[in-house]
Amino acid sequence: MLGRRQILGAGALAGMGVSAWAAEQDHTGGDPLGSMQWPELRKKYVGNAPMQFTDKVIVRTPAFADDAMNVPLQVDARALGNVGGGIKSILVMADRNPIHEILTFEPLRSAPVLAFRIKLEQGSPIRALVQTKDGQWHVGGSFAQAAGGGCTVPGLTRADGSWSKTLNQVHAKFFSNVLDGPNNRRLRVQIMHPMDTGLVAGIPAFHIEHLELLDGTGQAWWRMELHEPISENPLITFEMPKEGPKDFTLKGRDNGGNRIEAEVRA
Repeated sequence: MLGRRQILGAGALAGMGVSAWAAEQDHTGGDPLGSMQWPELRKKYVGNAPMQFTDKVIVRTPAFADDAMNVPLQVDARALGNVGGGIKSILVMADRNPIHEILTFEPLRSAPVLAFRIKLEQGSPIRALVQTKDGQWHVGGSFAQAAGGGCTVPGLTRADGSWSKTLNQVHAKFFSNVLDGPNNRRLRVQIMHPMDTGLVAGIPAFHIEHLELLDGTGQAWWRMELHEPISENPLITFEMPKEGPKDFTLKGRDNGGNRIEAEVRA
């Protein structure tokens, strides 16, 4: 026999409807990835701005990351097109990393798509929060399992001491992007840097914090802010229009005040 409290609970559930009851029990803020961290992250990074989850923002990553210090990731928001007047910025984060923010990317004159590698401390939802120029946020993501520890162990060049010999050296090359047709070209940039998280005993945070690609007139074609969870010696791939300048300058800095500057030629 049901007790009085159970009967009242059942009656209340019937009165409010199953869907309303389920909404009340959802402590993830309706997150399709079921993350308990999401409500606080939304509050911190989105605030009261309008937001929606969407499959037009694609985050591709392995279902299981064999190397938690080098987890491949691709973010693609091209399906948004000119929604909301176009894309203003893309914020990439990992819910369960000790440092949530990974990077913020302003596509400017480039396509809203990029690929790179990150560190994961444990299995986590990985998200791309895309803000359009009308102030709306469009959120996509995927879940990546990981063996763990990617943020709390030193990188290879830090461990063997070789990082200082190559610090901030740049390797950059344009490629014909046959997958996306004749109108695009792919730019791959690698910058040698240990990208220390500051979570390893005795090693302070030391990472690249800003990069931008400028043409000969000083106009930026893309701009980004980087954070500690980017993998050591970052290798980042961009999609850019084929038509346009052939010569660019890559500029940036790390949080130690060291400058990054290199010529990039198509």
